[in-house]
Amino acid sequence: MSHYRASSPAGDDHRHEARSADDDHLHEECGVVAVYGHPDAAAHAILGLHALQHRGQEAAGIVSFDGRHFNTYRALGLVGDTFSDPRVVDGLPGHAAIGHNRYSTSGGSTVLRNVQPFFADFAFGGLALAHNGNLTNAVGLRRRLVEAGCLFQSTSDTEVMVHLIARSTERSILERLVDALHQVEGAYSLVALHDDGIIGARDPLGVRPLVLGRLGDTLILASETCALDIIGADLVRDVEPGEVVLIDKDGLRSVFPFKRLERRFCIFEYVYFSRPDSTLDGKGVYDVRKRIGEELARESPAPADVVVPVPDSGVPAAIGYAQAAGLPFELGIIRNHYVGRTFIEPTDSIRHLGVRLKHNANRTTLAGKSVVLVDDSIVRGTTSTKIVDMVKAAGATQVHMRIASPPTTHSCFYGVDTPERSKLLAAQHSLAEMARLIGVDSLAFLSMDGLYRAVGEAKRDNARPQYCDACFSGDYPTRLADLDGGQSRQLTLLQYER
Repeated sequence: MSHYRASSPAGDDHRHEARSADDDHLHEECGVVAVYGHPDAAAHAILGLHALQHRGQEAAGIVSFDGRHFNTYRALGLVGDTFSDPRVVDGLPGHAAIGHNRYSTSGGSTVLRNVQPFFADFAFGGLALAHNGNLTNAVGLRRRLVEAGCLFQSTSDTEVMVHLIARSTERSILERLVDALHQVEGAYSLVALHDDGIIGARDPLGVRPLVLGRLGDTLILASETCALDIIGADLVRDVEPGEVVLIDKDGLRSVFPFKRLERRFCIFEYVYFSRPDSTLDGKGVYDVRKRIGEELARESPAPADVVVPVPDSGVPAAIGYAQAAGLPFELGIIRNHYVGRTFIEPTDSIRHLGVRLKHNANRTTLAGKSVVLVDDSIVRGTTSTKIVDMVKAAGATQVHMRIASPPTTHSCFYGVDTPERSKLLAAQHSLAEMARLIGVDSLAFLSMDGLYRAVGEAKRDNARPQYCDACFSGDYPTRLADLDGGQSRQLTLLQYER
């Protein structure tokens, strides 16, 4: 029987946070990485988490296995802060490790017991689990498990899977995991570590990404290819929707235990979530974003002198827009990269200055110019309003805002931090009303067909959508069991303690 050794920063079991006043983008929930067959597996997993930092900035964790013991370290904060002490890395020995970056669903308390990977000792041995996505029937499953006597230590839907594995009557770890996954609904890409190896799995729709890489004899699983690049690994392929891969001393095995479905990969991964240097499903994210800008320029030209991105997410689309429109591309807004994601303003009197913590207008580029301002999306509209005010205050004569995605009109229930629909600007207002509220001379969004053309499809097939685009269309690819039962908010963290 293997043993489990855990460590965490003393006294760091909670942190009260507040969202920045200008934090008005959609956010991914987390990123995962798994490394097998390397004497410094944990160190390589930590590097992978560094590359995946954009997918979760609130907490990070690693579990390694050294042949006898499972070793773990989990903490709140950024990867660089969490794993900067060499003693932490030295405490994670072994040839196999999995890691997780976490971004919670809303503001409030973040507690250490919600930080992944989770570990449990079963009769068959130890098992650590980390998960990217969201289970849309987690509330109902959790209620049923509690009634059956299960004790929960966290409020994460990942722990629901742990209990389902524990209660399974199947014999092998693989069979128990598959049995558990047959009971869940929603989106997931997960990695698991057990005594004999690692397991990776992707939901049958393939909503969330997961890739397979190789570094010599070492095999790696990660949410994005940028995690492979940072450790010098080569991309082997994407893990297929509905595929479960087993990696151990005998190499790699692959099984497809679920009914094959039409894939519905999250199209917003191309718009915003993934790093621009990643490759997803054979497509370079940066190239797709440039094509998005080109489509936007063709669909919605503007009488302008210059194209300016809202950094950093609007940059590739703005480059594509400028090239297609024959306009100069300029950095009219400069971002301060040394401001953390969260900032608690000391007094209400300066709260309205929050946007200037991260962005400042480049006056010499904007003064006297008619500007096309390119951003990836509009959520609540609070950021857009402040950015537009800043650009106008810098002397722009006109501001024409162009959005590199269709209007965000519906909440996501597949692992993305999304406000309730009542707080989404595009769900409550017409295009003209939004333009007036934001304060622009004109406003245009990329069409749904334009987005599909940018990712390589002729157009959106309304009968059989090729991607999950529910945040734009309301066309959810799975049953929203918990929502139907009255649970109206994001479900990855079922509740927060105050």
